[in-house]
Amino acid sequence: MEALPLRAGGGMEDIIDRYQNTVYGLALTKTGNRTDADDVFQEVFLAYCQCGKTFRDEDHRKAWLLRTTINQARRVTSSSWRQKTVPLSEQEDAPVSFKEPEENRVWEALQSLSEDYRLPIYLFYFQELSTLQIAKMLAIRPGAVRMRLTRGREQLREKLKGVYFDE
Repeated sequence: MEALPLRAGGGMEDIIDRYQNTVYGLALTKTGNRTDADDVFQEVFLAYCQCGKTFRDEDHRKAWLLRTTINQARRVTSSSWRQKTVPLSEQEDAPVSFKEPEENRVWEALQSLSEDYRLPIYLFYFQELSTLQIAKMLAIRPGAVRMRLTRGREQLREKLKGVYFDE
């Protein structure tokens, strides 16, 4: 198998087109607001341009982008500046909004989960990664990923009772 150089598979525009929803969705899931997700998105693709890395295949490239997104989002959410500032209003960022009200309810329920459950659920269902891939990405055991998925699903089911699930 031949290694893929940084630019293999198309130019930077092609890579951004291919992975923009993946990176932005994960950044939004991790940070919880659009402003920080925008910052993470830009930093991830800037790091991609500057890294000069050779990728084994597209899965390796995707894994690198997802891991970099998680790391960058963690930097943003744990920065000392963010911890020492107070937003001007209760609603510091425009809420995420989807076309269908049901999608909004599911998104709000997902965002209300702790990060331990929110990230594995997002990566499993939205990015269609295996539990083994998620375990490598989050540096935890595959059994822990499966447990977090189970517990996260239970919490989502409870939050969405009456909306999608019977009481």
